[in-house]
Amino acid sequence: MGGTDEEETEELKQFREQWKREVQQKRKQHQHEHEHEHTAAGPSASGRAPSPQAPAAPTSPAAPKHPKDRDPDPHPDPAPRLPDGTFLTGGSRDARDAALEAYAQAVQHEQAGALDAALRLYRQAFRLDARVDRAYHLREQAAVRALVTAVVRPEPADAAGAELAAPHSHPHPDRHVSGLLARVIEGFPSVLAFEPEDERAPALLARLPDELLVLVLGYLGTGTIERFAAVSRKARVISLDSTIWRSLVEDVYKPPQISPEEVLDDIVDEHDSDYRRVYIERPRVRLDGVYIAVCHYIRQGVSENAWVNINHLITYHRYLRFYPDGQVISLLANEEHPPQHVITMLKPTLRMKGFFIGTWELSGTMVRISNLIDPSNASARYSFQMTLSLRSRPVGRWNKLEFDGYDSVKIEDGEATPLALKNERPFWFSKVRSFSNRME
Repeated sequence: MGGTDEEETEELKQFREQWKREVQQKRKQHQHEHEHEHTAAGPSASGRAPSPQAPAAPTSPAAPKHPKDRDPDPHPDPAPRLPDGTFLTGGSRDARDAALEAYAQAVQHEQAGALDAALRLYRQAFRLDARVDRAYHLREQAAVRALVTAVVRPEPADAAGAELAAPHSHPHPDRHVSGLLARVIEGFPSVLAFEPEDERAPALLARLPDELLVLVLGYLGTGTIERFAAVSRKARVISLDSTIWRSLVEDVYKPPQISPEEVLDDIVDEHDSDYRRVYIERPRVRLDGVYIAVCHYIRQGVSENAWVNINHLITYHRYLRFYPDGQVISLLANEEHPPQHVITMLKPTLRMKGFFIGTWELSGTMVRISNLIDPSNASARYSFQMTLSLRSRPVGRWNKLEFDGYDSVKIEDGEATPLALKNERPFWFSKVRSFSNRME
């Protein structure tokens, strides 16, 4: 390994010395060409024979002393410049362009893993220009800045253009957004469009007007709308149209979801007139599915052997289905009736042991269920009532109900007796497609 490192070091030294000699020769050659051009240009410019003092240093203060001090070219060279305005690289324009082109190809080969070709092109580029690497990086930085300025901050060319561009500063007046999402939307470009994943393919969705897309989204549920909004910035902005969320809020937030004394407009004002925030942050009981609690307890069994203890794990389910008219049905079923069979027959017309029908109302996050009576028993002496807390995991789902109280009420005098909640577990919401036309 040591011998290999020494050979590589010697090879590198030889390459460096050869490169320095070539650079010095090119500099001498360029200086000689510039001096020759300056000497040849003197007689032709004056129109007479050169004087004996021509080879001497010029005495006029306007005469250039060095090729770098000559008057600027009326057609400026687009080569990269340093902050002081001077060209980064010397030599002719063709040499600079050839060096930059070779360096760019070397970068592409290196990124593709073709290191041999990259090394050959790097050597070729540095032979043409010793500072081609800095010139290349300056050119790339200038291209990036120009692209960012053109795309992110378009400036109108004149006053008329400014007037035309003014409406785009608020391109979607019907999309009222507040909170964190409003700050995110402020960072979006003023002009948005659907762009295909393949640049050669057409963006068919871009042919539809925004009004038609809003109309289509109005027939979908919130889950579908949010999945569409995750496609692009354009889709996110369209999904925030207030007409979509206003119809959802008006359909959901009415008694018993809110108390008769509450006014929906006041609720919307509390959320900065953002209907989407109302739908996400305001508690609501889900009507498009069933709340299910899976409960367990252990029952001791009987054993013929005194040295063996037998325990049975008993599983049962509680079901709650809410209706928009304030009716609720409750069912307590054991493991003989699995949920996939129970849900299909969970209707007010069901008659089985453990089935009750009552009423419900929502106040804040508190759900009160009362008058739970077995419809098959007309002479029932007792009814039941529940008090539950509505929770949301994650935000906006409102998919959890926790038991706060469960009472047995004597119908004759209204006396309530609390029941033990030792084995009860929280209810979790399960979506049932057939219960709603809109998909959440």
